[in-house]
Amino acid sequence: MEELIGLREGSSGKPVTLQELWGPCPHLRRTIRGGLEWLKQKLFRVGEDWYFLMTLGVLMALISFAMSFAVGRVVRAHNWLYREIGDSHLLRYLSWMVYPVALVSFSSGFSQSITPFSGGSGIPELKTILSGVVLEDYLDIKNFGAKVVGLTCTLATGSTIFLGKVGPFVHLTVMIAAYLGRVRTKAIGETENKINKPLYSALAALVLASITYPPGVGRFMASRLSMKQHLDSLFDNNSWALMTRNSSPPWPKELDPQNLWFEWYHPQFTIFGTLAFFLVMKFWMLILATTIPMPAGYFMPIFIFGAAIGRLIGEALSLAFPEGIVAGGVVNPIMPGGYAVAGAAAFSGAVTHTISTALLAFELTGQIVHALPVLMAVLMANAIAQSCQPSFYDGTIIVKKLPYLPWIRCRKISSHRVIVEHFMNRAITTLFTKFTNEETGVHCHQAPAQVPSLGVVLPTGGS
Repeated sequence: MEELIGLREGSSGKPVTLQELWGPCPHLRRTIRGGLEWLKQKLFRVGEDWYFLMTLGVLMALISFAMSFAVGRVVRAHNWLYREIGDSHLLRYLSWMVYPVALVSFSSGFSQSITPFSGGSGIPELKTILSGVVLEDYLDIKNFGAKVVGLTCTLATGSTIFLGKVGPFVHLTVMIAAYLGRVRTKAIGETENKINKPLYSALAALVLASITYPPGVGRFMASRLSMKQHLDSLFDNNSWALMTRNSSPPWPKELDPQNLWFEWYHPQFTIFGTLAFFLVMKFWMLILATTIPMPAGYFMPIFIFGAAIGRLIGEALSLAFPEGIVAGGVVNPIMPGGYAVAGAAAFSGAVTHTISTALLAFELTGQIVHALPVLMAVLMANAIAQSCQPSFYDGTIIVKKLPYLPWIRCRKISSHRVIVEHFMNRAITTLFTKFTNEETGVHCHQAPAQVPSLGVVLPTGGS
């Protein structure tokens, strides 16, 4: 502690230290200190949450950049190995299969060994937490590290496992926010399943990778495309059915970034066959992938699946009306990409029971020309899905046996005739209170007042 030595000449009585008395440029230092105090008051006048949120945004941006950088390097290395391995189908199959199996096994084993709560997307658990139930294990910092490493390995498998990262990143952001909140508070003074999960993950990845092998069944599923390239190709406004009606473009040996739609065409299967086969196969493959106990997102695969449904309908209409639809003397051409946008928003909205998927579709395409049909499709899909079953995330909450508050549906008007008096217990036990009269010193007993209609006993006096 610094020693106080006295009073400055002409001061009002406030003691000063030796450093303040003999330090260089005392007036300048006091001016700078006063300016910093004024700036602090101005910055913190609206509260201290702004720098907390800024730190959260910067951290998540850096984590996302690092994860995307690592995933890109691994994916490029996998593609390079697949190209340079030679013409042997056995070696090419092994090179295509080993990467996903190794990455999924490591993702599942690492994340489950650190904490079993890191698997899945994390959205069902967050919905439970937001409903008022405390699940501290899901926001632990160990869960964050396990989820980051596991999710990076999951994304590095590409479209082979067909999983995304939207849901897990929401969970990661909430975990970082909870950790920063605990750090800020401290700073300012405020029976296990024994199934061999890595082995199951490896077997599931082996099945999925074998099916998506490009020279094999994967040729009819556009398996060489990444998740982003799937969306880019499905949102193409050109009609593939009309482009291949009088020609048969060859299937390139290597992926052509300028003509991604070549991956969807096969001379015998045609565009309709590959899209239909993609929908049938990805339906059960996605269900199998969701059972793998590793960090993964499920929204983007559902979004792509809906885009494929819309693309199939759009291609059928473009083939049925090659010149377009005439309305009021104006020819309106069929754009299958618009149907893909509507299908993606509607299907993902129906699965998640949300309307915001329409806004996501507008952000991905960069225009709102199809705003009305997309919104109508999302509303109709939600109306049908909500009347049949709970959302995907609510279903996961039920399966995991998490605390779940079901949606209270409207009842029949006849149920409003039932009142409390019909089922309340009207047998009320009377309690007596004992008190002492201060003037006479006599102990008195008095029955309390009763409210029979509500079954409540209210005492009128007491000691």
